[in-house]
Amino acid sequence: MQDRPEIELKLISDPMYLCGARELVGCIARRIGFDDMDCSKITLAVDEALSNIIRHGYNKVFDRPIWIGISPIKPSADSIGGIVITIADEAKQVDPGTMKGRCLEDIRPGGLGVHIIHEVMDEVRYEKRDSVGMRLVMTKHAPRLEEMPRLSDRKGCCVTKVKTKCLKSQGSS
Repeated sequence: MQDRPEIELKLISDPMYLCGARELVGCIARRIGFDDMDCSKITLAVDEALSNIIRHGYNKVFDRPIWIGISPIKPSADSIGGIVITIADEAKQVDPGTMKGRCLEDIRPGGLGVHIIHEVMDEVRYEKRDSVGMRLVMTKHAPRLEEMPRLSDRKGCCVTKVKTKCLKSQGSS
């Protein structure tokens, strides 16, 4: 994977713009080949991360910058592909080791964002940025071809339909 994301989006910390960020991430994940369930999970992780930045990092100040970077992981001999999403801000820095969700046995509303992010994504890394702010790097690996649902089980994913047709025309099923 390259250092610079293939898609970069800068938005302000206004909750009004979260829907656009979710739509963008979900559409890109779908084009990469994730099914609807994985797209929803990836989108949820991004939404939780952005909400945490707005609520905790910026203390509900709605005019601060947030950057989202999206990079597909190209399939190769040693990788099945996937997506890397990087979210950066200029919020107060915290020790990445303290970024933990609350205990799941503590049943009450809220406080599960970090837990959800770790459950949904395959790799999660919190980092302090050089001068100010934090960076969250989340990776989700694509399912292996044999783990992917059959074409008849999928809805609305034209990329998978094309791949399936190509594989069938080559004699694979």
